Amino acid sequence: MPYSLRRILTGFGMWSSNPAAFIAVSAYAAAWLAFDRESFNWHALATLATWTMTLFIQRAQHRDTQAIQAKLDELLRVHGDARDDLMNIDDQEPEEIERHRNRARA
Repeated sequence: MPYSLRRILTGFGMWSSNPAAFIAVSAYAAAWLAFDRESFNWHALATLATWTMTLFIQRAQHRDTQAIQAKLDELLRVHGDARDDLMNIDDQEPEEIERHRNRARA
C-alpha cells in the first residue's frame, strides 16, 4: 500500500473519532431526507444507526489509545534508562511501529 494512502487512512481514522464526524452523519441524514425522502425507511434508519454506533466505538477506542499513550509517555519520561526515540513513536505509521517492534523482539 503506498505511503500516502496509509497516511490518508490513518488521518481518516483520527478524523472519524472526532465529534465533527457525528455532524457529518447528521448532515448526510438530513440530505437523504431532503432529496430522497421516499427511500428513507427502516433500512435507512438501521444504516444511520450503524454508522453512528461505529463512530461511538471509534471514539471510545481513540480515547483509550490516547490514555494508554499518555501513561506510557509519562513512564518513559520518568524512567532514566528509557530511549528517547520511543517518546515520539506514536507519530509514525502503524507499519513503521510494527517494524520497530519486530526489530526489538529479535
